[in-house]
Amino acid sequence: MGYPEDLMSEGEQVVAHKHSHWKMLLLPYLALIVTLGLGIWLALLAKDATSPWNNIGLIAIGVVGLALIVWLFLVPFVRWRTTHFVITTDRVMAREGVINRSSIDIPMSRISSVRFKQGLTDRIFGCGTLIIESSSQEPLEFDDIPKVEQAHSFIYREVNDNPLDDYHKRAPQPTEPYPQQENRRG
Repeated sequence: MGYPEDLMSEGEQVVAHKHSHWKMLLLPYLALIVTLGLGIWLALLAKDATSPWNNIGLIAIGVVGLALIVWLFLVPFVRWRTTHFVITTDRVMAREGVINRSSIDIPMSRISSVRFKQGLTDRIFGCGTLIIESSSQEPLEFDDIPKVEQAHSFIYREVNDNPLDDYHKRAPQPTEPYPQQENRRG
């Protein structure tokens, strides 16, 4: 079983499984391109130096370039890849991290309201911040959720379609007619 199926209880089904929006990777990819371009340019300059400085320069450029790529690209990419936002029929799960893992599970029965907000940039990219209020905690904000309106709708539907809560689709009950009063004039 893959993630998150191995964390679910019997009868629980995944409604939506998302990572943070890909816009989180724009700056890391830009840093990768700039680092590679600058590294190639400096390597061409160092190649023209006299021996043994050309080899020392190439090694220094390679070490610094590798460190920058790991720090500015690889770490954010792994952080993005290991961030999960999962909506199931029973709960909302948020998991992130590789070495330092953090997790939160919110049962659907504890959610009192769900809302979202989007700025102009978020609307352009199709993401936003999902805000979940549970009955006993401060509102939890989940940033950069892709298709945040859809996630909002999923959670709202799961919270309100739960047969164990106080929302039930009932057939209309027949009403008793209002008793007629006699016309009394005295």
